[in-house]
Amino acid sequence: MELAREVGMDLVEVAPNANPPVCRIMDYGRYKYEQKKKAGKSKGHSASLKEIKMRPRTDQHDLEFKLKNARKFLMDGDKVKITVMFRGREIVHRQLGHEQLRVVQDMLGNIASVENPPRMEGRFLSMIMVPNREGIAEARRAEEASEAEAESPTAEGPDQGDAEAAS
Repeated sequence: MELAREVGMDLVEVAPNANPPVCRIMDYGRYKYEQKKKAGKSKGHSASLKEIKMRPRTDQHDLEFKLKNARKFLMDGDKVKITVMFRGREIVHRQLGHEQLRVVQDMLGNIASVENPPRMEGRFLSMIMVPNREGIAEARRAEEASEAEAESPTAEGPDQGDAEAAS
């Protein structure tokens, strides 16, 4: 114990049932941190179910905004449940909800496939979409290509345009 105090570390009992008990001088806090980090790496990413809620008359811009989040969830490998909520007399116009889900399916069709087709659950019409690995890989390649194209220098540099405007 004196040796551990001198070095500024902890005395940790490794094998208490051995004869004599085995102890180690180490930084116990760092050891716990490394164990936690190692356990986190081994878990990986398990697909969870994310939900996107909308109404039958959700506007096009709002729909695109919600689907941007759904796209992000699918790219991360999560399943997405798209739910259309009906309130009051809207339930009479179920075809609007089905049309809304058809639009969603068309917009996300390249990176996802339908696991559960649209079905009514009380006042909710919902379907579950799962990520399509090939589609996601293709979408990532397209994003990387567009980023690389945006980063490439143009024929006229930024300084040349300013110099011409100043003269």
